[in-house]
Amino acid sequence: MTRATATDRRSWWSCWGADQVDVRLRVGAEGNVFTPERLVLARRRRRMTLAELARTSGYSAQSITAFENHRKVPSPETLSALAAALHYPLSFFAAPRPADLQLDSVSFRAPSKMTATERDSALSSGAIAVALNVWLEGLFKLPRPDLPTYPHLEPEAAAEQVRAAWGLGEAPVPNTVHLLEARGVRVFSLPSDCLDIDAFSTINAGTPYVFLNTRKTGERGRFDAAHELGHLVLHCEHRIPHGRDSEGEANDFASAFLMPRAGILAQRLHNASLERILSAKRRWGVSAMALTYRLRKLELLSEWRYSQTMKELARRGYRRAEPDSSLVRESSQLLAKVFEVLRDPLKKSPSDVAAELNIFVEELNEYVFGLVPVAVEGGGQQSAPVRPQLRLVKG
Repeated sequence: MTRATATDRRSWWSCWGADQVDVRLRVGAEGNVFTPERLVLARRRRRMTLAELARTSGYSAQSITAFENHRKVPSPETLSALAAALHYPLSFFAAPRPADLQLDSVSFRAPSKMTATERDSALSSGAIAVALNVWLEGLFKLPRPDLPTYPHLEPEAAAEQVRAAWGLGEAPVPNTVHLLEARGVRVFSLPSDCLDIDAFSTINAGTPYVFLNTRKTGERGRFDAAHELGHLVLHCEHRIPHGRDSEGEANDFASAFLMPRAGILAQRLHNASLERILSAKRRWGVSAMALTYRLRKLELLSEWRYSQTMKELARRGYRRAEPDSSLVRESSQLLAKVFEVLRDPLKKSPSDVAAELNIFVEELNEYVFGLVPVAVEGGGQQSAPVRPQLRLVKG
């Protein structure tokens, strides 16, 4: 029914291109295979400077720099020490060159809050997630990307076009994560040490990716997903997504996408009271502050009422949370199905998957945490989402 392990491995290597493998894989005198970019990736992923890795591993920063810059290949003993310091298996450093996520091709949510170390760690985590996706595509027929792009439209118009293209009408989006997955976007969780970042998105080798902070409220998680969709739609290859303007555009897109003008107007929320807003926000699956902002944008609230409402929401704790919210945090239908099939009938445990990706299982869990329900007692999804296509690749 499925490709054998050797076939999977051929698929894995071929996806990077033979030219890259030949150039980037280095073989030392002892015969050990070493990929310098993997050492850089691991160090940045662990948020280590050269000095910190030198101190932890016992090898000089100058030697580590030579390893990273293709000038020298570490001995097996040296590589073992570096691997232990970075908490990666030895096989991680012999794997093919990882995806190179360039900063100018990545859209970060609230980038002004990030340090360079946080940014590099997030980009490195993204590269590992890309490797996970490539491995999965060797086993499964995943949904192909189907994202319209409107780089020359205003955010409101672009959101209306996307809703029309996807047949959403004026009703609330039932589940943003499921919707993105059905359209070929790969959605992963941000690792726990990247939680100062709200979300980010990018396109790599034609495949769009969204990385979400799954420790936030359900309402804010939905908005983050719609925000990143806005970047993918508005700031594609024709526009480099940088600066405050692009963040504002993505916010406006998310607001219009989740709360379409006609749908909001139909609810007759002109000069709505606070209690009316708190009731209406549950229908749209958004935060109270997001709905209040949208009402002001549509000129349904006066400046004075908007200001007073926002102050009262802040006083009640709605600036950072959604008190008394019953909205379930959205999970991944695609990843849940993938891991179900990997477990049965493929008989692959998470540890097996991690080993084939040359990482430890703890790291694998970081990319699916909050997206794949594991040992969940009761509960379930609120919505009846579009089901993404998923088929095993036949050998």
